[in-house]
Amino acid sequence: MKVQDTLKELEDVAAKKAIRLSYESLGGELGIGGLCKVKGEWRVILDKRAADGDKVTALAGALAKFDLEDVFMSEHTRSLIDRHKKPLIPK
Repeated sequence: MKVQDTLKELEDVAAKKAIRLSYESLGGELGIGGLCKVKGEWRVILDKRAADGDKVTALAGALAKFDLEDVFMSEHTRSLIDRHKKPLIPK
């Protein structure tokens, strides 16, 4: 799957989960961007100047924090998101 196609599918997944996605000009010290909560709304803010591959990595990492079982997506994209999930620490 092409990087641009993966990015588009990740954007669609975010929209289905009502996670607002925006591309902004971020300063270098802020990195690529990431997940945040603004006024009770989940948002992913990414640097619009970043390479598509970096956007894919950051967006997949943000989406990995959510339950996505109810969202249809390709196996490729689901696998990418799953690789970003952190294992639970045993008690």
